[in-house]
Amino acid sequence: MQGYFEDLSPEIKEKAAKIKLLVTDVDGVLTDGGIIYDNSGMEYKRFNAKDGFVVHPLKKNGVLVGAISGRKSKVVENRLEELKFDFHYHDIWDKDKKLREILEVLEVNYEEVAYIGDDLIDLPLLKKVGFSICPADTFPYIKKEVDFISSCKGGHGVFREVGDLILHSKDLLDFVISKYADK
Repeated sequence: MQGYFEDLSPEIKEKAAKIKLLVTDVDGVLTDGGIIYDNSGMEYKRFNAKDGFVVHPLKKNGVLVGAISGRKSKVVENRLEELKFDFHYHDIWDKDKKLREILEVLEVNYEEVAYIGDDLIDLPLLKKVGFSICPADTFPYIKKEVDFISSCKGGHGVFREVGDLILHSKDLLDFVISKYADK
């Protein structure tokens, strides 16, 4: 695709091309990190619809999609079910242990995993996976530990950008786009 990802280094493209599993944190990645409560204690979050639109093309092209969140939220559970994530776990503070369990079941190794995270709880995974990513608006000490810094802020298309990048690196993005453009 002309112009899109034109500055992508060969090293990043190589890492992204190996991905079989894309895992993401939720707050600060799929959302802007804000949590809104009303007077009756109802929780609200804002998600970017563009992030959700890349799930189906990833899965259709052999990339599993999952989420591991440190918070428990029915709103998040509902959104991830709606998007048909392959798995999502909530209230997980040891994300590395949970991912290790998932990888054993899926028979996938760390090198074949992309992980998007934005805070301290994500650091162990960011340092261990084959392709690590953070949003543009995270902390400098997180940015220095990742392979790729998204051009998007959390909640503003990070997941979509990474999904597109993976598809592009596997030489599938043009095909995915053409499937929609030719309808």
